[in-house]
Amino acid sequence: MMPTIERIDHVVMTTKDVEATAAWYVKVLGFKREPFGPQQRVALKFGQQKFNLRPVGDKEWVTCPVDAAGMHDLCFMTGGAIADVVKHLGECGVAIAHGPFTQIGALGAMTSVYCCDPDGNLIEIASYEGQPHAG
Repeated sequence: MMPTIERIDHVVMTTKDVEATAAWYVKVLGFKREPFGPQQRVALKFGQQKFNLRPVGDKEWVTCPVDAAGMHDLCFMTGGAIADVVKHLGECGVAIAHGPFTQIGALGAMTSVYCCDPDGNLIEIASYEGQPHAG
């Protein structure tokens, strides 16, 4: 029988510098830093999800053969206006790589803006506010 996938629980992000990456996500996206496990690894929590930060080359983590930072392309949803996101990114000194412009998300049209985190992961912040969409 085929399993039914219900949601993403967590994502493990490989990073060159756990501290710099954690600080960026806390400052720019408002994530909450939380230590976990006996080794006091670093997790970043938001909503009902979390990112676990894995240092490049750490042999204590289960991983696949590719061990590199900056390989993610992640989209985060906000309930507010993209203009507020653009303003906040500017206040944090984060350059906008692309946007804002209309993209198609899981629920339909959304307005997106893109930036990069310290490891070079592409971060999309999007809002359905003001866009017609399903759901």
